[in-house]
Amino acid sequence: MLRRAWLAILLATAGGVAQAAPIDDLVMAAELNDGRAVLRLLLQGVDPNGPDARGRRAIFMAVREESQRALESLLASPLTQVNAVNGQGETPLMIAAIRGQLPAVKALVQRGAEVNRAGWTPLHYACSGPDNGVAAFLLVQGAEVNARSENGTTPLMMAARYGNSDLVPVLLAAGAEPRAANEQELTAADFAERGGRDGMAKELRRLMRERQQAADAARRAASAP
Repeated sequence: MLRRAWLAILLATAGGVAQAAPIDDLVMAAELNDGRAVLRLLLQGVDPNGPDARGRRAIFMAVREESQRALESLLASPLTQVNAVNGQGETPLMIAAIRGQLPAVKALVQRGAEVNRAGWTPLHYACSGPDNGVAAFLLVQGAEVNARSENGTTPLMMAARYGNSDLVPVLLAAGAEPRAANEQELTAADFAERGGRDGMAKELRRLMRERQQAADAARRAASAP
């Protein structure tokens, strides 16, 4: 039924019939988590991707305010651009990830939000926040555990300094490389140390030594006659 309704509105829009309602109303409905109002306005022809008078967009407002009902109504529209970026180059999935909003993250991914992207990724963002299972979910969805930001930062580095400390073993189990360093030659252990997490830093340095020793042994074995 809902699919037929969207088909009808798409055909009407293509023919120039649909009349757009104020975008301000749509963004306000998203902010207030009024899923019914969001759906009604979209079916009236409001562009779900347009900015309101203050430059705000509905999908970002729904994620920011944890307006799950409004978000689901927005995602029901085939016109909603789930991989849109804001002025900081962030996607809705990245915003949901850093806020630890697992229901929103799941809904966005199901709708086609990109788990991997160049530079900062949703996994970087998840590892910088409260998490609530977001990082583990993203990893299952194929998130690159050793993704590099523009300055070479990895999700493990972000988790070591800023995120839930439980994330570090989750990332390591998924294949995170503790020896990786960013452009400033800082490793995850350095990030942990700078965040006052001395115990974590010590454990990460131990893992670094073990992995380096194993790599050196493997190289010697490969070069032996």
